[in-house]
Amino acid sequence: MKRIATLTLFLFAFSVVAFSQISNLEKETLIDLYVSTDGENWRNSWDLNEDVSNWHGVIIEDNVVTEINLSMNNLNGIIPTSIQNLTSLENLNLGFNKITGNIPNEITTIKSLKSIELFMNRFEGNIPSNIGDLSNLKKLVVFNNFLSGNIPESIYNLNNLEVLQLSSNKLSGKLLSDINNLKKLTVLSVFDNSMFGTIPTEIGNLENLKELTISNNLFEGTVPT
Repeated sequence: MKRIATLTLFLFAFSVVAFSQISNLEKETLIDLYVSTDGENWRNSWDLNEDVSNWHGVIIEDNVVTEINLSMNNLNGIIPTSIQNLTSLENLNLGFNKITGNIPNEITTIKSLKSIELFMNRFEGNIPSNIGDLSNLKKLVVFNNFLSGNIPESIYNLNNLEVLQLSSNKLSGKLLSDINNLKKLTVLSVFDNSMFGTIPTEIGNLENLKELTISNNLFEGTVPT
């Protein structure tokens, strides 16, 4: 009898360890995302009765959510502001869906973010003005949306940024000489917007740049020598 009790206790302990122990706050945040983007009709939906570790596109490390990849999954709705509760999130990919509304400012409080991919959706409004607070960000991909306004000046503070794809939106304003700060940039794509002014000569200082696409804008003057 004692041996059976010991075995039962061991199996219970093993089952607890086997399930991902993310906080209730993080789980509730994932459910917020599910509800606000019509999760029942996703291409790969979540069974909310299963452990979070089995949910499609969710990566958990050390009992925290570090990645959400729901690209091409028929998300339809908005990103909830509660996404700020995923404080260890490194990679967010919601590309190629039907997400509307603004990119929530709260996303800029997740200091761990390295990659944000929101391409091919229906986002509108401005890129969050304090996007530059994400000091670890390496990739910002938001092409093919309805984003408007100027590129936030704080974006030039992202010293670790490698990929910046803002094409096919409704962006205006100029590329600033502060582009010189983005020394690690390999891809800069702003084509098919309403940007204007001259192309800053400082672009020529970006020695790691491999792709530069700026067509279908209102730029004038000469290409920097």
